[in-house]
Amino acid sequence: MQRILSLFITSLFVLPASGQYGRGRIDNLLRPDDKKFNIGVRAGFNSSMYLVSDFKIKDVTINEIQNNYKIGGFIALFGRLNISRNYIQPEISYQVSQSEITFDKLGSHHPEIEPDYASIHARIHSIELPILYGYNIIKKGPYELSVFGGPKTKYLWKQKNNITFENFEQKEMKEELHPLAISAVLGVAVNISKIFFDFRYEQGLTNISKTVTYDDMHTPHDESNLIIFRRRDAILSFSLGVMF
Repeated sequence: MQRILSLFITSLFVLPASGQYGRGRIDNLLRPDDKKFNIGVRAGFNSSMYLVSDFKIKDVTINEIQNNYKIGGFIALFGRLNISRNYIQPEISYQVSQSEITFDKLGSHHPEIEPDYASIHARIHSIELPILYGYNIIKKGPYELSVFGGPKTKYLWKQKNNITFENFEQKEMKEELHPLAISAVLGVAVNISKIFFDFRYEQGLTNISKTVTYDDMHTPHDESNLIIFRRRDAILSFSLGVMF
């Protein structure tokens, strides 16, 4: 850790004032992506929401949904193949994302009646495999600014997920998620020597909800009691990392 802090301070204060003398040697020492291939680790936090495309409870279509942002976290390992200003970066990460939605169960069908609010809270654990292409807009000395994007495959860890339903008439509600989901990732990263931070936006491309079920013994089961809940996730994240 002391070595990393020392390199960080050197890159911020010493290098800009060092002039041209010896700059090539320092640049080669501090810029990790002069190598053909790098490895690295990053960790950070995220904020997620749900993009609901179809939501019906009994015969009521829910159109107005409030997303309540929750904070989650992640850790990732990655490799980077450098090709001049371009790079290819496959990753493997473990992410915990949280989100909550609140809505009126009556929808907009009965505006004269006082709203009856319900909520769904989800804490989802996933193992993720993004493959990113990046381009360095700025690449000078130890300083870099890059943009990147690419697809991500997510495995939703069923045994770890926790989804709760509050203020529903149906009893013991459970949601089954599709085990695999596909997302698209866009982001920007700033490198200072071996240390970097990045901002990412992830847009889900596939519906993650498979079925919503409940206890038939305490809730009469008929066509009017069917629940349809199709949604994708959208996640904004920030991370700090180090690359070797």
